[in-house]
Amino acid sequence: MHRRELLAATAAMATTTAAAGCLGLGETDSGRLDLTVRNDGDEPVDVDVVVEGDDGTTYAEETDRIDPGVARAFEATVGETGRHEVVVTGADWEGRLAWDAGVCGLYDGTVSVDAETVSVAGECVDPR
Repeated sequence: MHRRELLAATAAMATTTAAAGCLGLGETDSGRLDLTVRNDGDEPVDVDVVVEGDDGTTYAEETDRIDPGVARAFEATVGETGRHEVVVTGADWEGRLAWDAGVCGLYDGTVSVDAETVSVAGECVDPR
């Protein structure tokens, strides 16, 4: 009798473990940022892009020169939970976007600059 209970319990545990592995249960995927920085001005701009978590972790740090009329894509993999922020800076301007990776698996952001303005836009394209 004990043998049947042991076999039934083992089979149930194996089935549960297999289902959890197939469905991805118990795992949390890292978050991701897809960022576009667009130069709408008439002169090239040098940009610094820094992506950080609320715990102080730096996930990405890049510098690039973007020519007029050109957009540059940046990607960063971030932690699976918590607030994350991307800061894009130039010589005399700054654009910031923030999101919570615990509720947004993929965040899509855009920073556009020209001689007079900086505009930022972002949206969660993969809610958790």
